[in-house]
Amino acid sequence: MISVPMKSSAPLTKQTILTINQKKVRGANNTRNILSINNESKSNSSGMPTTHANNTENNSATLATPSMSASMSVFKNVPQLINSIQKGQKVPLENNGKLSSIKACLGWNVTNANCDVDVSAFLLSSTGKVIGDSWFVFYGQESSPDGSTIFSIDEGNDREIVSVDFTKLNPSVAKIVFVLTINEALEKHLNFSMLKDAYIRIMDASDRELVSFKMDEYYANVTSMMIGELYQHNGIWKFNAIGNGVAKDLAGLCELYGVQVV
Repeated sequence: MISVPMKSSAPLTKQTILTINQKKVRGANNTRNILSINNESKSNSSGMPTTHANNTENNSATLATPSMSASMSVFKNVPQLINSIQKGQKVPLENNGKLSSIKACLGWNVTNANCDVDVSAFLLSSTGKVIGDSWFVFYGQESSPDGSTIFSIDEGNDREIVSVDFTKLNPSVAKIVFVLTINEALEKHLNFSMLKDAYIRIMDASDRELVSFKMDEYYANVTSMMIGELYQHNGIWKFNAIGNGVAKDLAGLCELYGVQVV
């Protein structure tokens, strides 16, 4: 693994996170659009008008694009989970040599179409906190500062994917936690009892499943679910099937893991 200096950034705000949430559309997950969303949030917070080049063309494209939340409510069959483990089990991922990379593939179905579920991954140090404010990925921040951890939407068997390249991963990262959140759950009174079929499967570079975990407990008092985590133990990367949640939104999770939210 190589060490890449952390990029500096202004503190995230709860309003910024909510603004990105409201602007989610299929195909919008790229650096250019994320920067546009963040710039618009900054301009609006300062009271200055926001201008965009080719504004009419951009608005037309946005209106013509189906929302991501609509696509996420479509039922998807759960892929075959080959090496499934139970909640609380911990298994090594590196039985036959060092891993260079993995993909964490996540999926779910909803029983309430208002549930817009998202994946986030927090890159934590041995203290259990992020190593810097930019060290988590989600639909509004697709890449970690070192380029090791990438968020993407999956149009195939799964719904969202977090890819991790261990050769680029900052050595200060000791754990990567994968979290499912429900957009505007607190405002709309949504919770995880309205989900089913939630799973995570860890794939190697050859798309071979290393381990998988499918949840069977869904709680009405939970709005964010820590479904699983990668962690280092004695120099070996392992997977922990967590399956526990909290009554927090994405901004609350950021605060929980040490991201500065003001």
